[in-house]
Amino acid sequence: MNPTENQNRPVTVADHKELGRKHAEKKLSAVNDALQFPVGDQFDEELNLLLNSDAEASGEVIAIALIDLDEFDHINRDFGREEGDRILIEAGRFIRDSLPEGARVFRIGGDEFGIIFHGTLEREEIFLFLNELKNRYDVRTPDGVRQTLTIGMGTAFEDASRCAELIRKADGALFRAKVAGRDRVAMAREEKMVPKTSHFTQDQLQRLAKLSKREGVGEAILLREGLDLLLKKYDI
Repeated sequence: MNPTENQNRPVTVADHKELGRKHAEKKLSAVNDALQFPVGDQFDEELNLLLNSDAEASGEVIAIALIDLDEFDHINRDFGREEGDRILIEAGRFIRDSLPEGARVFRIGGDEFGIIFHGTLEREEIFLFLNELKNRYDVRTPDGVRQTLTIGMGTAFEDASRCAELIRKADGALFRAKVAGRDRVAMAREEKMVPKTSHFTQDQLQRLAKLSKREGVGEAILLREGLDLLLKKYDI
């Protein structure tokens, strides 16, 4: 199709979706360009490298924190996306400038940041640091309202040894902190399992068994990871 034909044809639903995707990428890029943080999969990649290193044998502490800006949707809605970008950039810079030695901040996406801690700080010291970080956060909207942070934390080898499981535990802590009222830090904790009968196809169970054998991980753990991804997809 030549450019003239493209200009004259009707706009389709697919066109609208593509325009929306490009707009979202542009907004995401504006914040990323300003912060220059590693993003997305780089968080998982770096965490995987550390978990597979000799850190545990060397007595080094590895922990992660997932940081969510509270009630962020209303900022874009009430003040516009440029104001939302400003707050994201200020939040990112505040987190970066507050980090202790051996910690690195990532832009996970949307209004969520992640920190990987690696070094000599103990679990309790990291928790106290995150609580102080939350308390000192003082980014405000144009009407002078102070924004707040909610944080979930997980510690490697104590809460989980695999990347996906550790992130899942920290995300669960973040969820608990949100439900408890936001503006707080929660640590991952031992999970209470509740039995629930489910039915799967034979093909699903065979593939699950194959994946479990390949990864050296229990089928129940893989199912919990899959359920958490589903809940996150639908923002529950």
